[in-house]
Amino acid sequence: MANTSALPVRIGLLYDFPQMGDLLEKTLRLGIDEVAATGRLDRDIELVERQSRGLPSGSEAAVTRAFAELVDEDVVAIIGPSISDNALIAAPLCDAARIPAINYSGGERTRSEWMFHYQVGSLEEEPPVLAQRMVTRGLGRAAVIFDQSPVGRRYAEYFESARSRLGLEVTGTASISALTEDATGPVDRLRQSEPDVLIYLGLGVSSRAVALALASLDWKVPVLANSALMFGYARPDWRDGYAGWEYIDTIADDNRMRARLGEISPHAAGGPIGCAAYDMGRLLGEGIAASEHLTRAGIADGLRRVKQLPSSSGHEGTLIGFGVWDHAALKGHYLVLREWKDGHSVQV
Repeated sequence: MANTSALPVRIGLLYDFPQMGDLLEKTLRLGIDEVAATGRLDRDIELVERQSRGLPSGSEAAVTRAFAELVDEDVVAIIGPSISDNALIAAPLCDAARIPAINYSGGERTRSEWMFHYQVGSLEEEPPVLAQRMVTRGLGRAAVIFDQSPVGRRYAEYFESARSRLGLEVTGTASISALTEDATGPVDRLRQSEPDVLIYLGLGVSSRAVALALASLDWKVPVLANSALMFGYARPDWRDGYAGWEYIDTIADDNRMRARLGEISPHAAGGPIGCAAYDMGRLLGEGIAASEHLTRAGIADGLRRVKQLPSSSGHEGTLIGFGVWDHAALKGHYLVLREWKDGHSVQV
C-alpha cells in the first residue's frame, strides 16, 4: 500500500514526436500499477510529460531542452525518447545528469551507463532476419532503398553484412530523404536493375513515398521492409499501400503475456507501442521496488536487478530484464515477421 502522505516518485516522459492520444502514458501506468498491486511500492508514481519535436523533422535543441526541463522537475527516471536519432542525443545527457532512462528505439548504440533500452525493433538485428527471409523465399537479388539518416544508414550497413554472408546479390541501392514525399525517381532506377525483391530500410515516413512510387510505376515486386511499417498502426490510410509487404514487427500471436494484456486493454495489446509501454511500466515498477535507495542512482541499480520477466512483445518465451553491463531489455525471439493484408497486420 502506497503511503499517500509521502511525496510521489516523479517519472519523466520524454516525447520526441507528436503524440496521437495517450496510449503510452495509460499503458505505462497499467504496468506500474501491476507492480504496485503487489504492495512493494510504498509511494505513488507521478508521470511528468515533456513534448519535444526531435529529429528527423525537428532539432537536437528541442530534445535537449525537454530533457533539461524534466531534470529540473526533479524526476528520478525518464521514459523516452522513441527514435534512435534522439536517443543518441539523450544518452550522453543521461550520463552527464546521472539520471536513468529507458528509450524505446531500435538502435543498440543508444545504450550507455545511464541509458537503458527497450528494443522496439533493431537496426542491427532486423537486417539478418530480412536477408534470411530472402533465402527462404528463393529471392537471390535485392535492390535496397534506405533513408539518408542514422537509422537508414545503420540498417543498410547491417543488411550489406548479412546478405554478403548468405551469398545474396544487390542489384542497386538508393538513399532517399527520411521525409521525402516523392521517391519515384530512385524507385524507377532500382526497377531497371531487375531485382527479385525490393528491400526498404528506414524510419518509416518515407515508406509511404516508396509505396506510392511502386503504385505509380505499376511495379509489382515483392517487398521486404524493416519495422518502419509499424507506421501502419498509427496510419490506417497507409495500409493499402503496404499490401503484400512483409516486415519486422515486435508483436506475436502466440504470446501469452500479450494475450493477458489484451484482456485488460485490447487497444494496448493491438500494437507494438502498447506492448512496449506495458513492459516498460513493469520494468520501471520492478526497478523502483528493487531500489535500495530512492535516488536516481538507486533506481538505476534497481533496474539492473530486474531479471527474467515475461515480455508482452516478441514470440512466446521472450523475456525482459537488465544487468550491470546489459542495458538491452528484450531477450529471445522478439522480432516477428508480419504482413499488411486487407488492412490488418497478419503474422507470417
